[in-house]
Amino acid sequence: MPTPAELLSRAERPIEESLRLHPLYRGKVQIMPKCPIRSPEDWSIWYTPGVAAPCRAIVKQPEKVYDYTNKANTIAVVSDGSRVLGLGNIGPEAGLPVMEGKALLFKYLGGIDAVPLCIGASEEEAIVQVVKALEPSFGGINLEDFAQPKCFRVLDRLRRELRIPVWHDDQQGTATVVLAGVINALKLVRKEIRDVKIAMIGMGAANVAVYQLLKRAGIAARKVIACDSKGILHEGRADILGAQGLYREKWRLCSRPMASG
Repeated sequence: MPTPAELLSRAERPIEESLRLHPLYRGKVQIMPKCPIRSPEDWSIWYTPGVAAPCRAIVKQPEKVYDYTNKANTIAVVSDGSRVLGLGNIGPEAGLPVMEGKALLFKYLGGIDAVPLCIGASEEEAIVQVVKALEPSFGGINLEDFAQPKCFRVLDRLRRELRIPVWHDDQQGTATVVLAGVINALKLVRKEIRDVKIAMIGMGAANVAVYQLLKRAGIAARKVIACDSKGILHEGRADILGAQGLYREKWRLCSRPMASG
């Protein structure tokens, strides 16, 4: 059996390797050509003068942008660095390694070209305007590591105001994985979701979305015991009642019918 010192060494090894390899490669993703460049004449096809033809075609039929460009296969991974993993508000520059990692996951696991974009905007309105300005170049937006409660408002607004899909990984991504785990666990114990009680520890962006998805999957709101750092969420939580304008989603959880016994 490994000693505590050996276990500690194993745990620290990825940290040491990460600090060694990140500067070696200077990042994790790069842009590479998809089209062949066989001779200098090919530039007349892919750039000027030939490139004017697809430009004119898109002017006539804007939806052709999905045929003539990589828009349909390009995702923007957008973050302001305000809630990065377990590190908290470390800012956009320090969050960039994480966003590059997410872009690597998109490419390696799904064949999707993802561009890490850590933005120097922290207010809700500024974030919304930056992301809206990116819409012409991307087929979808992956919001990543935004602090609550602005993550809820930003997601809702962008979904209303953009014509491309918008996803907040910490909400929808986590909720989807958790629901899959719950479904499989219930199969193993031969129970239905409507018959069980679920305890949720921590009610940040992820678990708020998990709760909403569990409800859609069939669990009764009264059978969910939701807790934050100060205890169970219920109607008597004066601290959340006083801040319900800011934490609307949390107050909705407080206001739901509670389980008895």
